[in-house]
Amino acid sequence: MDYGIYIIIYAIIISIISAIATITDKLKAKNNKRRIRESTLLWLGFLGGAGVMFLTMKIIRHKTKKKKFMITLPLFFVLHIIAAITICYLSPYI
Repeated sequence: MDYGIYIIIYAIIISIISAIATITDKLKAKNNKRRIRESTLLWLGFLGGAGVMFLTMKIIRHKTKKKKFMITLPLFFVLHIIAAITICYLSPYI
């Protein structure tokens, strides 16, 4: 079974959700409204949205001074790439 297409579809969906959550949090911050929890944003990054979330944060200048995000999200992204390559490489054996 070829897992590559499922990985790509999942990555696209979680990336869109992560970008929307990041932009929503930025807008709520500007309007002094109740924000999205940092733990929720980090979970979205952990679940696969780290790359797009990091880029979105840089583009809209949101949470760029928080080391928690600027270190953790790139680390998650590297781990996601390793996991995707491993799954695609091992998929003939699974």
